[in-house]
Amino acid sequence: MLAAGFAAMVILVAGQASAESTAMPSIDLPNPYAVGVKFGQLPEGRQWGGVIAVTPDRDGKRIWAFERCGGNCVNSDLPAVLEFDPSGKLVKSFGAGMFVFPHGIAVDKDGNVYVADANGKNGKGDVVVKFSPEGKVLMTLGKPGVAGDGPDTFNAPSDVLVTPNGTIFVADGHGEKTNARIVKLASDGKFIKAWGRQGSGPGEFDVPHGLAMDSLGRLFVADRSNNRIQIFDQDGKFLADWRQFGRPSGLYIDKNDILYAADSQSGEKYNAPFRQGIRIGSVKDGKVTAFITEEGPTPNMPEGVAADDDGNVFGGFTNKQAVKKFAKN
Repeated sequence: MLAAGFAAMVILVAGQASAESTAMPSIDLPNPYAVGVKFGQLPEGRQWGGVIAVTPDRDGKRIWAFERCGGNCVNSDLPAVLEFDPSGKLVKSFGAGMFVFPHGIAVDKDGNVYVADANGKNGKGDVVVKFSPEGKVLMTLGKPGVAGDGPDTFNAPSDVLVTPNGTIFVADGHGEKTNARIVKLASDGKFIKAWGRQGSGPGEFDVPHGLAMDSLGRLFVADRSNNRIQIFDQDGKFLADWRQFGRPSGLYIDKNDILYAADSQSGEKYNAPFRQGIRIGSVKDGKVTAFITEEGPTPNMPEGVAADDDGNVFGGFTNKQAVKKFAKN
């Protein structure tokens, strides 16, 4: 009965999503958030680099950010993994000298921090690293500095997600001459399976840029250059294709099954008439109900997105090199 109920819900959601995805993007959705303000106080003399990813800690209040070492991590000794308390005070930092191209971040139920490094150079990168909450390296997935498509290598891993039972999913690939797949691993890092290839059909990807999971355990993939979100079960079965959330760079689903999709590329060049911004809606029906953007012809909205337990939205900006907080009104 449970299986039948789940299947019925999937069919219902997929049908609603299909209807929604054929609609033109609304230009008059409400924005129930205050104007974004810069968040996160860095030590004196340090400047932000591109902030590619943000996520709340397990307390739902503190915010982790993964940033590009003030500009470029290749020869930097700056820590790239930063944690801030709700006031924006820096409380932890680690990962100095470890990364090439910071890209994705996740926190598991025990507070461990996972980050994806999406390029390889000088014996570093093309890996996913698991840290303790204090910054001790607990596990490295992939071979540092070695790109590949085997069970123990990645080529431009863009994001990482950890389920409540510890299963690890990696969005592996970032465009031309890299991979285009989802990799599933056990909690100890043992390879389980992978699916996907370059393309635009169901189960195919063109820059799988972000991951999120809802309360039903469905995996949402930001298939950015295909202008869509693809939804799968945890064995890789294709469930639905959503295009109403724009050209997604980053995804986050909160404890109430609200989906936040950061669109940092839509506009005249890509995916017109969609605009850049953060689209918000429930995964239960796939309907976009709110839209955060900024004024101007080229708003340069965030690639990374998350929300705290109070409903405040955080954006990680690569072009503007900042974290911004959009407080819920």
